Amino acid sequence: MIKYINTIKFLKPIQIHYRLYYTIRNRVRKIFKIRYKYSKVSNSNILKLQESIRVKSIYDNGEFTFLNLSKRFDKINWNYNNYGKLWTYNLTYFDFLSKRDDIFLIYDFIDNIESIKDGLEPYPISLRGVNWIKYISFYNIRDKKIDDSLYAQYYILMNNLEYHILGNHLLENGFSLLFGAYYFRDKLLYKKAKEILIKELNEQILNDGAHFELSPMYHQIMLLRVLDSINLLKNNSWIEDNLLKFLIDKAEIMLGWLEAISYKNGDIPMFNDSTKDIAPTTIELFNYAKRLNIKRAKIELKESGYRKIAKENYELILDIGSISAKYIAGHTHSDIFNFELRANGRAFIVDSGITTYEVSKRRDIERSTKAHNTVEVNGRNQIEVWGGFRVGNRASIFNIIEEDNYIEATHNGYGDILHTRKWSFYRDRVVIEDRLSRSSNAVFRLHFHNQISKDDIKEHIEVDGNRFKFSKYYLSNGFNKQIKSNYININFTKDIKITIFTIEKN
Repeated sequence: MIKYINTIKFLKPIQIHYRLYYTIRNRVRKIFKIRYKYSKVSNSNILKLQESIRVKSIYDNGEFTFLNLSKRFDKINWNYNNYGKLWTYNLTYFDFLSKRDDIFLIYDFIDNIESIKDGLEPYPISLRGVNWIKYISFYNIRDKKIDDSLYAQYYILMNNLEYHILGNHLLENGFSLLFGAYYFRDKLLYKKAKEILIKELNEQILNDGAHFELSPMYHQIMLLRVLDSINLLKNNSWIEDNLLKFLIDKAEIMLGWLEAISYKNGDIPMFNDSTKDIAPTTIELFNYAKRLNIKRAKIELKESGYRKIAKENYELILDIGSISAKYIAGHTHSDIFNFELRANGRAFIVDSGITTYEVSKRRDIERSTKAHNTVEVNGRNQIEVWGGFRVGNRASIFNIIEEDNYIEATHNGYGDILHTRKWSFYRDRVVIEDRLSRSSNAVFRLHFHNQISKDDIKEHIEVDGNRFKFSKYYLSNGFNKQIKSNYININFTKDIKITIFTIEKN
């Protein structure tokens, strides 16, 4: 009960209101057998769109592949859930539409729409709507059956906007409504889309350009949506107002943040809920923005809490930030003072990443303090992460000191035991000093890339007054893909000092 209270107290009143409203309304609809209409008379307009970015979903000869899991159907089961709800969602997103002949998949979905469950939730409707419109417009398809079904789905979406969740979910609703508004020339859809996008982007994009859920992967996804919306408005004349300029301004600072947080080769740190092969890459997004003539703003990492230190032979990205999306912290990990380090262009110290969204022991581990490059005290998490996407009690970060080659901060995630971490940056090494306000049972951990051997670690890691112990962990290589890798853990009680050499010691 306390855990629930500590979680609910951070919700916005609008979230609680809509959770109750939708729950009661759905029960009333069920009792009285009230059903949505799955076809609505429409008038559509083929859109002009520049080339966007292909999503990494695959359909080939009856077999669907999402999240590194494949399934072949003789007859498509749009409610297939043996791989979990996220896979079912992906099945109904229709990201996989890639050729003219794929239209039969849309027909099959429409023919079975009355039996579809997860696929008629507002989030998959939002993504599917954009994907169908892009596909229809690219192949110049004029099909009344598809249009009327899609129009009805947009009004189901309008009746179920995700105000009970907010965050990236409500933004996805808004982006999709914008596409639906232009495709159907529907001013009601446009009015709601603009209202959502202006309010939510102003709130969700921090002053340094980061998306406030602080997942670099979700930042890339949200940036793609902004760029797609700019593409839509630039190439289709209908309503002339300030929305296009607003979206361009947001895109520029989001591009700037992405440039600041990415490594030289374009990779992102795997902080919070981030993993491989889900979002478009930094390079793909930069190229797309260039095609749209969108510039990258020069920004300084600040409000997001992330910092990047770049020296001649290493790049280090660290986290000294608090939870920004307090009321939608489901993608947050218990990872205060976590960091990644690349030495001489290769991944060395890494975030262990994520492999699943299913509520499970694996999900709990991947969000836990012990899965990150920081200090665990008395076997506890710094932040109360639980239930797959829930967060209870949170820590405060304070006493932040930043100089050219030095960063220090303190957090209170362990109650009256304060944890202070100092990073000192030199040409050829990084020194990390951790101090607890009183003696405790503490463990310092560092997770290494799977290509880093024990000999590499011994050569580059030095611990003052302690010896480290090797253990194995599972590094994420994407959803449902793990690689066994090395990590070290060092037990200490109050103080510890670690030196990471970024070139071989003489």
